[in-house]
Amino acid sequence: MTTSRPAQDSGGSRPSGPGLAVAAVARRLGVAPATLRTWDRRYGLGPSDRTAGSHRRYTPDDVARLLVMRRLTLEGVAPVDAAQAALEADVEELDEAQRSGPPVPPESSSEPEAPPVREDGESAGRTGRAHLRALPGGGQGAHAAPGHGAGQNASGKVSAVVDAALAYDQGRCDDLLRIPAQGDPAVWWANLLEPAWSRVAERTVLAGPGAVPEVVLATAALHALRSFTEAFEQAVVQNGGPPANHPSRMRNIVLIFAAPDEAVPLSAHALAAALTAKGKTARIVTGPASTRRSLELVTMVRPAALVLATTQRRPDIDVVHAVHEGFPDLPIFVGLRRDDVATEIPLAAQVQRVRSFTGLLHEVLAVVST
Repeated sequence: MTTSRPAQDSGGSRPSGPGLAVAAVARRLGVAPATLRTWDRRYGLGPSDRTAGSHRRYTPDDVARLLVMRRLTLEGVAPVDAAQAALEADVEELDEAQRSGPPVPPESSSEPEAPPVREDGESAGRTGRAHLRALPGGGQGAHAAPGHGAGQNASGKVSAVVDAALAYDQGRCDDLLRIPAQGDPAVWWANLLEPAWSRVAERTVLAGPGAVPEVVLATAALHALRSFTEAFEQAVVQNGGPPANHPSRMRNIVLIFAAPDEAVPLSAHALAAALTAKGKTARIVTGPASTRRSLELVTMVRPAALVLATTQRRPDIDVVHAVHEGFPDLPIFVGLRRDDVATEIPLAAQVQRVRSFTGLLHEVLAVVST
């Protein structure tokens, strides 16, 4: 349901000017135009200006509210709550959003919507590819799950997890990484597991036979995700919902690929659990998957979206090229933080690069929820 926008007095703090089309605003925020249209339809965060011919354009206030929305969602705030905060933002908050946000790209109202520009300066296709700002430490929002809060508490828990992994204390790791029944796997990943995984990977350890800190941590993480997902699915069935393999839930699947050389694709599993917690169906492709096999899987599953989720700095993205060539209309999202690797992604409207886990989850939800 669309939320009505409260009237706000700008007080003349933002100069008026020609409104912006959706492509220009999408470039500024680093999201797909489809995401902006979804925010307009669901939350009322749409363009409020009209030009000759009744074309709707985004005013400075509209853009400022979208900047608030984007900042909050990247921090882990639920989209519905972020939208409400954006709609209720006062003049000072909107001014601050405009000052801290990226610059507005030049645009001529007499020309058709120009394609977005990649951060390396190359065109990214007509409707563009998202470029989200990286979140140090994965971002810590106000909606942290119980036991996975932000700030010093989260930092202390990360340290405890790292210590347990380095001590090969599997039981302690299992306890520390358990996701509460009402928890959020996305917050759990951003605030706890990802920083712990990074810190353990940076440590040089003199270990005995069979002692690998990363294995201890990965085992606990996968156990936590599996337990959370199983409990969530049981609750869905107990409340009268269909089971995970019901045909009604298999029509809108998100297919998640890990990088071919990633031994333990934790981010792929975390993303699948986060989507499950949002009521979506996700399946992870693990094990060897040649280009031919990948295309067979997409043909068989007919997913609503495909995701390459990885923590690798320079993953092999052959599967992205192959699937896009075979299924050019399929939305594909690639999680990449390094800008230099982004040049290897196909230049196409349906292929988007996203920098953060939170942003990746949000972009996928925007597509599969439509």
